[in-house]
Amino acid sequence: MTFQRARTDEQRGERRRQILATAAAMLTEVPVADLTLTALSRRVCLAKANVLRYFESREAVLLELLEAEVADWITELEAAELPGGSPEERADRLADLVATSLARRPVLCDLISAQATVLERNISAETALRHKRSVHGYLEALVRFTVRHLPELGDEGAAALMQTVMLIAVAAWPGSRPPQAVLDAYAADPALAAMCVDFTAVVRRTTAVTVSGLLAREHQPR
Repeated sequence: MTFQRARTDEQRGERRRQILATAAAMLTEVPVADLTLTALSRRVCLAKANVLRYFESREAVLLELLEAEVADWITELEAAELPGGSPEERADRLADLVATSLARRPVLCDLISAQATVLERNISAETALRHKRSVHGYLEALVRFTVRHLPELGDEGAAALMQTVMLIAVAAWPGSRPPQAVLDAYAADPALAAMCVDFTAVVRRTTAVTVSGLLAREHQPR
């Protein structure tokens, strides 16, 4: 495929969408750490310099892709119907929904786990500002979603819950995907296998326990 230079805003927008779609497809094949600008430019049949006409760096591509993945995830959460019940029952259902929906989105989890340590390290202040504003908007949407199902938490508690969930996801995802040498070590000594992280179980448990703690603090005498 041969690309001609995009000359209109519509053409430039389409070119950006093509780059993002290609990056998303590549992340189903390789982890974030292995997706290079060279490989991406080769896949979209552009020189690296031409890719950089649309995104300032590989990291800027991946940050925008992360935002799209988070938006899709929030849409899925908001469409879910959770039955009523006691706060504890609703908390358990919400915890299960959050954990299982994240686990079904390996690209999102991979991007989230690399966000602070990799993706935010080679971007301009302008890109960082745009990205952080997007993230802030997504957090507000997650707070609204949480309050809808657990109004007892209030906005402050819901924000604390979702911040904790995302931090746990960041830590648990790479731990649940050990390299082959570590898998071989677990196979050689089954007693070590308990150290392997079950991503869904950890996120589910942490979400439920955090809700319980926040609710308990909310009802403590002041």
